[in-house]
Amino acid sequence: MSDKVTDGLMNSPNDGDLVNRSKGGDHSAFEELLRKYQDRIFNLCRYMLHDNEEAQDAAQDTFIKSYNSLKDFKPEVSFYTWLYRIAVNTCLDFRKKVRLVPSDDESAVDNLPYAQPSPEGLVQSKETGRLIETALQKISKKFRTVIILKEIEGLSYEEIAEVLHISIGTVKSRISRAREELRKLLQKK
Repeated sequence: MSDKVTDGLMNSPNDGDLVNRSKGGDHSAFEELLRKYQDRIFNLCRYMLHDNEEAQDAAQDTFIKSYNSLKDFKPEVSFYTWLYRIAVNTCLDFRKKVRLVPSDDESAVDNLPYAQPSPEGLVQSKETGRLIETALQKISKKFRTVIILKEIEGLSYEEIAEVLHISIGTVKSRISRAREELRKLLQKK
């Protein structure tokens, strides 16, 4: 996704208005925020939880928590970043609560979006996706989380730091270490 598209989604001028209207009791404004971000939140939850049903539950919990916490939302932070922080924390809570164990079921991997330029490309893309998904499962959760937020969700270093409550230096270090671990794992294949 290009930076312009990502920036447009994250810094939408409508979010502030929609949040204010939601705080004032306008349920349709919050529904608009939900429609705007539901796919991205679900995808984040799916990548973090590796289970579509759990991801749906976590995404739903994220929106319930965000709705109930709108009064605490500070407008100097983008709504998108605030919502992602809630989603990441919700997924981490789900992992603790449910004690998810990565499965060998490839159906979740088969549902991941990959470019499919040709039949040969489709086969190669699915195989690459499986290798990356397997490698992601083998690295530590703290490295997996930052690499998903950066490479898959397209968040900036600053946004990741804000979402995870860590310094930008720590974000950069973890991303570097995650890439190195992934590189080593993928070279073994």
